[in-house]
Amino acid sequence: MSTKKRPGTAPGFYVHIHLVSDSTGETLVGILRAASAQFKTMIPIEHIHVLSRSSKQLETALAAIEEEPGLVLFTMVNDEPRETLKSFCAQRTIPAIDVLGPTLNIMSQYLGTQVSHQTGAQHIQDEVYHQRINALNFAMAHDDGLLAERVQQADVVLLGVSRTSKTPTSVYLANRGIKTANIPIVSKTQNLDFLQTKNQPLIVGLTISPRRLVQIRRNRLLSLNESHSTDYIDEQAVRDEIIYAKRLYARNDWPVIDVTRRSIEETAAKIIYLLSQKRES
Repeated sequence: MSTKKRPGTAPGFYVHIHLVSDSTGETLVGILRAASAQFKTMIPIEHIHVLSRSSKQLETALAAIEEEPGLVLFTMVNDEPRETLKSFCAQRTIPAIDVLGPTLNIMSQYLGTQVSHQTGAQHIQDEVYHQRINALNFAMAHDDGLLAERVQQADVVLLGVSRTSKTPTSVYLANRGIKTANIPIVSKTQNLDFLQTKNQPLIVGLTISPRRLVQIRRNRLLSLNESHSTDYIDEQAVRDEIIYAKRLYARNDWPVIDVTRRSIEETAAKIIYLLSQKRES
């Protein structure tokens, strides 16, 4: 794509986007995905140049940018390679966005302290890192009702009928360092007395619209090459499951989140907010 031509608005136009980082590039990937979602007709072609710390590595990235110019997003904490990249792009009228620079400058001014310029500082294996790993291990060990008798060790316990996003939400929360267990609601005779503990974690009930749940469950069966009809996908049976679960949540005064139109991230954000409220009370 020529740098002198702006992409049109026709459906499915392609844009070369170079992500240049002296670290893992995770920040850039996340920002690009979030930004790209706002441009429905754009199809980004990602060129990822990570761990570009030596002059040779940077030269490789610059050569790729020159060969297939487009947009450049970068995170470079050291001044010299950052200025080299900015100058290179400016000379060729290639748009280059310093993703962290403005934020670091404002924070530095506000805090009255200098930026450390430590490459990959967010990935240092400190206490927070180990907290995340422990939380991930906990989520896996307490998935789908496993080791239910030890849920008092959790920060959060998620309840819900089958296919209400309990496991992916647990994993997402674990990546935020929150120990999460999840328990399926499987029958009206199920004993959940163990949830009434002295040091009770935050218990959250997940619900969903019956129609949407039937659709999700049907897709699940198709992925397993199973097509026979069961109560698992019977709309009235599914509706009864959800009604019972809602009544259970109400009896115990547990907060409820409807995941019908929520992404995993949105559900997790709500849970994190509820957890912060619980810890402050």
